[in-house]
Amino acid sequence: MKVSKLLSTACAFILCLNISACSSNSYSSSDKTTLTVFAAASMTETMEEIADIYKENNKNIEIQFNFDSSGTLKTQIEQGAVCDIFISAAQKQMDELGEDFIKNDSRVDLLENKVVMIVSENSNTDIDSFEDANLINLISLGNSDVPVGQYSEQIFKSIGLWDELNSSNKISFASNVKEVVSQVASASVDCGVVYATDVTKDSKVKIVANAPEGSCDPAVYPAAVIKTSENQEEAQKFLDFLYEDECKTIFTDAGFTPLS
Repeated sequence: MKVSKLLSTACAFILCLNISACSSNSYSSSDKTTLTVFAAASMTETMEEIADIYKENNKNIEIQFNFDSSGTLKTQIEQGAVCDIFISAAQKQMDELGEDFIKNDSRVDLLENKVVMIVSENSNTDIDSFEDANLINLISLGNSDVPVGQYSEQIFKSIGLWDELNSSNKISFASNVKEVVSQVASASVDCGVVYATDVTKDSKVKIVANAPEGSCDPAVYPAAVIKTSENQEEAQKFLDFLYEDECKTIFTDAGFTPLS
């Protein structure tokens, strides 16, 4: 009886040690903090890659993304969507949120992108400049709520083609840059205007022209922590991580220009 009792006691002690060890070396879902990041659609691939790296060294953090046009994301934040960090593809949307929603001391200019004209990778078009847009049947542009659409409007107004494109119904408006790329890749349109970073080895499109110098505002991506975030410290830590050399390399390889 004594031996049996000793064995039972020993087994219970070992079991407790194992449970304790497991709990100290791993995180349950209830132990983790979930950061919700709203980011411009043009950042999808880079941010997902960065999040995977970040989570390797921060086991207590889960990162959920909402990728869409900056205008759509801004509206969702205004309507009370849960969001810890906002990264816009233009200053306009961040400015419009303002101090009512943005933690001002967290706001930074993270990246800069380039606005380009694209065609299908198999296209034999002679288009090689933005000025050639008046020669095509249909062009895909972001709508007025999308930063790349706003840049596009600036460019075509600058070169005197905006009114002609509109009056001749040559514009197919898209909800974000991913939709523009899709329309061009499928040859549903002759060309489109996106960011240089949207042209990847898998995008099935190619760049034929850069936006004329000075024809649009710089495509700067501001980032900030949202004032209502319940994870202020964790959000700021992740935002700071985006300035680390490892992240800068990822952004640069994708075609972005880090601004620090």
